[in-house]
Amino acid sequence: MPSPAITLRGVHKRFGEITAVAGLDLDVPAGTCLGLLGPNGAGKSTTMRMLTAQTIADSGEIEVLGYRLPGESKQARARCGVVPQIDNLDFELTVRQNLTVFARLYRVPKAERAGAVDRALAMANIAARADSVVDELSGGMRRRLLVARGLVHRPELLLLDEPTVGLDPQVRSELWALVDELRSEGVTILMSTHYIEEAERLADEVAIMAEGRIVARGRPQDLVAEHVGTEVVEIYGPAPALLEAERRATGEGFASRRTGPVLAILGAERSNGALPEGYRRPASLEDVFVVLTGQEIE
Repeated sequence: MPSPAITLRGVHKRFGEITAVAGLDLDVPAGTCLGLLGPNGAGKSTTMRMLTAQTIADSGEIEVLGYRLPGESKQARARCGVVPQIDNLDFELTVRQNLTVFARLYRVPKAERAGAVDRALAMANIAARADSVVDELSGGMRRRLLVARGLVHRPELLLLDEPTVGLDPQVRSELWALVDELRSEGVTILMSTHYIEEAERLADEVAIMAEGRIVARGRPQDLVAEHVGTEVVEIYGPAPALLEAERRATGEGFASRRTGPVLAILGAERSNGALPEGYRRPASLEDVFVVLTGQEIE
């Protein structure tokens, strides 16, 4: 396995009475893409902020690209690209001006800045709006600019915090293609996301986070096989009928989950006719997510 680009050991972070991260252990091998899945409040964004020293851990050890945080955070940040969840662009500047400012902040040599900006514009597919003021851009265009800004200095490590939240499917697909391209170039990527399909499509491995800890990690298909089997039976109907079907499934030794008017019975490939009739479908990473966290993806 490649050496870790990111290492966290026993990391804790509290905000008053709230424990956001509770003894987190996590490695991200260099040159891979790790998807960090979890419900709201699981600690994903706090973890991302600690990796950039925007938030300081109460205890534990954090190392990024061989640098210890927070003491060597400046050295680590110089080699990282960050795409935050919250839009923090300078709305009064043009697209090109935003990127030029960050190229300078990241100490891209003056003679190389224009080329670095042009490359980032092309990669994020926003070159046509290079001279537009940010305040005139749509939400999707702003998200592209955030991605371009994170890439302007050719980072070794890219941190993506909910990179496609709120985007339409076309823009989301374009950004997925860009992440694929970066993976092929050997860039290490840590991506927090609410989108199951995004994690399945882009990540070499997925780590599922709940209550400030990693509760499962592996390739998406391996997590599905381990935690929910290969097939699910979904039963629709009124509450009394679902309760009776749930009791029958439990009596036969099958795990199940309720979502509104739907009962999903897991591991149905082992049923041999022992389960109630229903709609059969392949098991998914979303089933794993719900089983391990007790929550639906929002």
